[in-house]
Order: sequence, then structure tokens, then C-alpha cells
Amino acid sequence: MKMAWDTLKILAKPTRLRILGLLSQEELSVAELQEALNMSQSRISSQLAILRQSELVVDRRDGKKNFYSIKTSLVKWEAELIAAAINSVSGSPELLEDNENLERVIQRRRKIAEEYFNLIAGRLGKNYCPGRSWEGIGHMLLHLVPKVVVADLGAGEGMISQLIARQAEQVYCIDNSTRMVEVGKELAEKNQLENLQYLLGDIEAVPLDDASVDIALLSQALHHANRPEKAIEEAYRITKLGGRVVILDLKEHTFEKARELYADNWLGFSEKKLHSWLKGARFENVAVSVVSKEAGEPGFETLLATGIKR
Repeated sequence: MKMAWDTLKILAKPTRLRILGLLSQEELSVAELQEALNMSQSRISSQLAILRQSELVVDRRDGKKNFYSIKTSLVKWEAELIAAAINSVSGSPELLEDNENLERVIQRRRKIAEEYFNLIAGRLGKNYCPGRSWEGIGHMLLHLVPKVVVADLGAGEGMISQLIARQAEQVYCIDNSTRMVEVGKELAEKNQLENLQYLLGDIEAVPLDDASVDIALLSQALHHANRPEKAIEEAYRITKLGGRVVILDLKEHTFEKARELYADNWLGFSEKKLHSWLKGARFENVAVSVVSKEAGEPGFETLLATGIKR
């Protein structure tokens, strides 16, 4: 069992106490400790080894670097002893200089981060960023949404609905392909999503009751419809008062092969046309805008259109 005398012997060495003084303020690497203490790497490493062996300090591996900090689970008397020792020499020239140097180390960290973000400002959405994915963003945003009833019109296999159902109260997937509905049901069962229901039906004649959903979603489905305006009218019919329609679809384009390659009936829509259809269906607060553009040919652009049923 460790005794207070053992800890006092560790703290009696000025270099160790100076290291602890810095680590009590910030987690630091050996290189950063070198800069703050103006000591050699070997000297600092040997003292860190003793502090680790005495279980006063822990390290954390991050890439090629080790970062050191004071152990957070110290017993009360041990933490108080370290704090008292540091405080007793806090006004010494050595510790005052160490703290000034530490501030420069921290400022350099901030400057490196600032320079990076200054460099990519305006390009953040276009450049690769580790850990950032639309899937991850989608999961995060779902947790900001209240429990709602959603109709995914022209859902296909229900990729979006599978995600939405993890947060929504109920999700209805409507598709006119028997096989798509079968596959969707299998996926819902596999993922144990009991609030996800697949229904065979057409988005121009939705098999749902009037005013039965909070959100009607049409994601890349409208350009497959024979009469897109009818699908939007159906979205209005099934949406509750205060509910919303959300449309993601292609902006009007000239890539004729889309009809053959993707079975598209429409080569996208103009912002004006979508706005007109939504207003014609009696949605209010209508908004339509371009939200993405593919870099490569044929350079498809995606429109986001929304409206509220009043």
C-alpha cells in the first residue's frame, strides 16, 4: 500500500514537481514538456517514467505521440498532497517561467488549428474530412427530430426509411414494385424495426388515410412518376395540419440516357416548376433550392423542396 511518505519522496525532486505543475493544467506530449521546461528529452522521459511507475501520471497514445496527464483517479490525500506541493512553489521563478512557456505551447497548438481552418475556409464542404460522412450526419440529425409519423413515397428498398425508423414513431414505405416491397420487409425484419411498414402502392394514389402522417417524403422518386403534380397532391392529402412535405429530386438536366439507364420519366425539374406544383397543392411556406452538385459528368444537381400544410 502506497504511503504519503512515498509520494513526498517523489515530489521532493524539483523536476518532477515542475512536470506535475504543468500537467495539472494541460495534457502534454514529451516535446511540449521539453519546450515548456527547456530540458532535454531524455531527462524529461526518465522523470515521467518514475511518475508513471508511482501511478501519479498516466499516458495516452495518439498516433505517434504519447500525451501525459495527472491521474484522475488519485485518492483524495494524494491529490491534495500534489496540489499543496505545487501551490507551495507556485511563485518561484522556475514555475512562473514554466507557465509562461506553457502558454506559448498552447497558443502554438491553437495557431496550427487556426491556420488549417483558415486554409480550407470556403472549401470545407468540398474537401475530404476524416470522420465526416453523410451517414454519420444523418444519424446525428435524426436525434434532433421529435417522434413523428413519416410516409416515404417511392421508397424503393427503404434505405432512408431504415434510418428514419430508428427515431420516428412510425414509418410507412410506399412503392409500386412488388420485389422492392418484399426486400424492404425482409430488411425491416432483419433489423428488428417493428415501426417500419411496407405497403404496395403508387405515389399518385397513396394507400394511406387523409391527414395520417407528419412528414411526406419524396426522395428521388418524383422523376419516376407519370404525373408528379398528382404525387404532390397526394402528399398534401395524407399530411396532417402543420405537417410537412420534403422533396429531394434532380434539377432539370439534359442527360437523355437517364431514361434508359435509370427508368426516369422526367429529366429532373426546374425550381420554378416544383415551386408551382407545391403551391398548387396548397402547401405554404414553400422553399426550393439546389443543395448539391456532382463534380463529374453529367453534373447532376439535387433540389430540396419543402412546404407546410396549414
